[in-house]
Amino acid sequence: MQFAMLHRHLNHQGFNLVAIDEVISRGRWRDLAELRRAVLANHVLLEKVEQVCRPYISDPCAQAHHFWMPYAERDRTTAGVAGAQEL
Repeated sequence: MQFAMLHRHLNHQGFNLVAIDEVISRGRWRDLAELRRAVLANHVLLEKVEQVCRPYISDPCAQAHHFWMPYAERDRTTAGVAGAQEL
């Protein structure tokens, strides 16, 4: 039986910056999938993901952060374009 990643930084209001960093750094597949679902449901989280990943760009060992940064940039740009088209 697998359990979702439990830690003190996840709260009932959703993902904060520390929780996002911990999920990206140490999360298992299920935790990463949960973050992905949260990002799809709330595009404001994309900016938080970028904010978390930005300091790791110069660290070649932070491969998970290197994955999430362009993903967040691309999806945030796409979300912005889609939002602009809805107006």
